[in-house]
Amino acid sequence: MKKSSLIMLVALTVVLNGLFGWLNNRPVDVGPDVPDGKLTSLSFAPYRYGQSPIEKILPTPEQIEEDISLLADKTHSIRTYTSLEGFEIVPALARKYGLSMIQGAWLTYEQPFDPAQFSPEEVQKMNEAKEHNHLEIQELIRSANANPDVVKRVMVGNEVLLRGEMEPEKLIEYIREVKKAVKQPVSYADVWSFYMKYPEIGKEVDFITIHILPYWEDEPLEVNDAIAHIEKTYKQVYDQVQALYPGKPILIGESGWPSNGRQRGWAVPSVANEAKFIRGLIQVSKKNGFDLNIVEAFNQPWKSALEGVVGANWGLLSADRTPVFPLTGKVVEDPNWVNKLMVSTVILLLAVAYYFKPLSQLPLPRLALFLAFAQLLASLLVMHADELWAASFNPLQSAGTVAIVIINTLLAVCLVQRAMAVLNNGSANEKLGAWLQGIYLILIALAVYKTYTLALDGRYISFPYDMTSIAVTGMLGLIAMRYLDERTLSAGMLDFDRLIGYSQASPKRNRIIAYVLVVMGLALIAGETRAFLISRDFIEAHPDLAERFKLAFIYTVTNSQLLVWLASLGALALPLWAGGYESAENALLTPQSVEAAEQE
Repeated sequence: MKKSSLIMLVALTVVLNGLFGWLNNRPVDVGPDVPDGKLTSLSFAPYRYGQSPIEKILPTPEQIEEDISLLADKTHSIRTYTSLEGFEIVPALARKYGLSMIQGAWLTYEQPFDPAQFSPEEVQKMNEAKEHNHLEIQELIRSANANPDVVKRVMVGNEVLLRGEMEPEKLIEYIREVKKAVKQPVSYADVWSFYMKYPEIGKEVDFITIHILPYWEDEPLEVNDAIAHIEKTYKQVYDQVQALYPGKPILIGESGWPSNGRQRGWAVPSVANEAKFIRGLIQVSKKNGFDLNIVEAFNQPWKSALEGVVGANWGLLSADRTPVFPLTGKVVEDPNWVNKLMVSTVILLLAVAYYFKPLSQLPLPRLALFLAFAQLLASLLVMHADELWAASFNPLQSAGTVAIVIINTLLAVCLVQRAMAVLNNGSANEKLGAWLQGIYLILIALAVYKTYTLALDGRYISFPYDMTSIAVTGMLGLIAMRYLDERTLSAGMLDFDRLIGYSQASPKRNRIIAYVLVVMGLALIAGETRAFLISRDFIEAHPDLAERFKLAFIYTVTNSQLLVWLASLGALALPLWAGGYESAENALLTPQSVEAAEQE
């Protein structure tokens, strides 16, 4: 092939890659603009990378002011969850930037206990928790009385009953203490079921605060259905509130949608879905007169330790304070797609420059296949490196991301070398084959471990297909290159060791690994189905076991992220399994040919 033809084909590959990126990142309409581009109320927690209320690494006063100034044109009010740990300055800053507040006191574990039954360290921790609660309440009272023009409502505790950290009787004591001391309306925030379980709480508060988070519910819905679900739930709650507590107002204290993380049932986290949910929720609240607070202002890296990637991605602004999406206008899923396209293009051009001479000698079909293969590997490498880095919220996670990126970069380089050898009908390189085998075994071991954790309890664990996409693409690409020669799908052509060019085959070991991958995939389906089956609200909604199992299974096998991961496991398992049929190299991979091969 002429060099000019090679250059033109490279240009075409880059253009097609750019077209694919553009088609997947066109601005999309996610619903009507938020009126005035501002929300009624927004949860405010100013923690940044490396900061955490759990570890007591707190934002500075300057950072808190910077964050409040950013919210001045995005919301009319903010909801805080603590009155201590640097938040003492928030009311004054809210006044400065024209915001009102729903101020909260964070209550933690406080249960009656016998000191004789606990170690001195445990007793000290429980006493410290009790002292913390006392200080929170005192600061809430002081702040509310000192800032009545800013602090419009107060919140005594957040989901402390849901977490099982306090008895309702003790919570009522704190509510009564605050009500006696302040003039603002007083409430407690939790999921609605705990107001039903403990109706005495509702009698004590001035308004009912409930959290409705469709993504986290036991029967997670598609984003469009979730908005209708909010409206339905609110109306049901309103009727029950009027029956139990006539005349008491209702605040939806938390509702929102994540922009990133694992899919649950039909609930898919994405930037567009978060924007669609919030804009739809605003319309529903306006239509029905809901009192609403959106969760939350900023992505919270520290929550990843508790709720995984999804827990850290509920903000309107990212952890580095850039907008995740706008409140007006159309939304782009990945605003940085052009930068990723440029980086992946540079990687492709480097590969072409390195192999320019042998590439210029390839026939057109082989050249086109190589360029598509190399471009896909480059694009996946850049995309997943960016995704993994964005989901790294502490030094350990960052180190893990660096390790995975290095491994996948080495794998991509080795796969490109192997592709060149296959397309040029070159002999196997034993050293290269050994490298490929080692890297694949490392990634497969990680895939098995991740699948095991997902099957055991995957509520907060993202599906890690970004870890294996290079490996899967490599296998499929090499199979396609072998098919270009043989024009038939034979067992020998699928054999893992032959694909990577490694002569020291271990078919028995490979088939054992394939068995493990298949078993892990089945275990994941069982584990995901079980998670729905045993969920309290899911059981109440579907008491019939047969119906509940059917729905749980449907939610599981229609989870697109789970299906992609299962397909990844299958793509890794097939070449390992096929290696057991060396004698069937020229036979079609059918049940009859496999049986014949085993008999031989």
